[in-house]
Amino acid sequence: MSNKSLEQLWKKGTDFLGTDHAIMGGAMSWISERNLVSAISNSGCFGVIACGAMSVDMLREEIIETQKLTDKPFGVNLITMHPDLDELVDICGELKVTHLVLAGGLPKTATIQRAKESGMKVICFAPAALLAKKIIKSGADAIVIEGSEAGGHIGPVSTSVLAQEIIPFVNEEYPDIPVFVAGGIARGETIASYLQMGASGVQLGTAFVCTDECIAHENFKKLFIKSKAKDATISVQIDPDLPVIPVRAIENKATIEFENLQRTVSDEYRNGDLDKTEAQLKIERFWAGALRNAVIDGDVEKGSVMAGQSVGMVKSVQPVSEVVSELISQAGNFLNR
Repeated sequence: MSNKSLEQLWKKGTDFLGTDHAIMGGAMSWISERNLVSAISNSGCFGVIACGAMSVDMLREEIIETQKLTDKPFGVNLITMHPDLDELVDICGELKVTHLVLAGGLPKTATIQRAKESGMKVICFAPAALLAKKIIKSGADAIVIEGSEAGGHIGPVSTSVLAQEIIPFVNEEYPDIPVFVAGGIARGETIASYLQMGASGVQLGTAFVCTDECIAHENFKKLFIKSKAKDATISVQIDPDLPVIPVRAIENKATIEFENLQRTVSDEYRNGDLDKTEAQLKIERFWAGALRNAVIDGDVEKGSVMAGQSVGMVKSVQPVSEVVSELISQAGNFLNR
């Protein structure tokens, strides 16, 4: 069936990204690297490198190697709290990355302008309408709204509520700004529904993990396939004085270990052995190591298996191109029903 309706609905998104489909790949640490990113871009979508805690030299190499695998547009996701953020932005500009995604906190206006001066389009996450307004006024060219159904570090509000709050507001106040929706999306019908609401595109992470091109360990993918939506749970905060960003992951021994770590760190903080910043960093570092253990080493018992609730709809390992084809077919059939 014709996908002309779909093409029209996400034209703002495809024009902005320079792609055939307005589907962004979610930036997943250890997973969203050259192989998966290039495969997503080569499929007509928009791959995004997850810089995470990479050094400047590591990111440089990753971008160069990705460019060898695709001549299509792709972006780089940078965490705003990275100590070398300015240098990372400059590397992206130097290597002619087209789009920069800033995540992990409210980006500074200076950072957004630095990226734009290098010729990049800037995409930022907006967890509320007022923050979307602030980010757009700071120079963001597009925003992503990500609901609590997503995997990894998440906010407290569901995707459907954020969409109702932010999409109409941005479309009315800033009609040229594309809005991409993320969190809990794994089928084309849902993509089409958000486009009908006024979104310009979507972002998917969990749906791309169980693909041939993804380097995640076989154990990681097997656990995805057998898990249900309810298995992807949110981490618990133990000490109210040590706030941590909630993480959604498949429940396992790491879930218990994280709670025990928080209790230990809380005791150290209460006893004066750690200040608040040191305590919070010690807690956050747990996820970086635990995620690598699961993704790369395949330890899905003690490692962190970050996953969105859409993991319950992941049934097999497929090529990226097949996943994208199914999404487009589902969306087109839904719109032409």
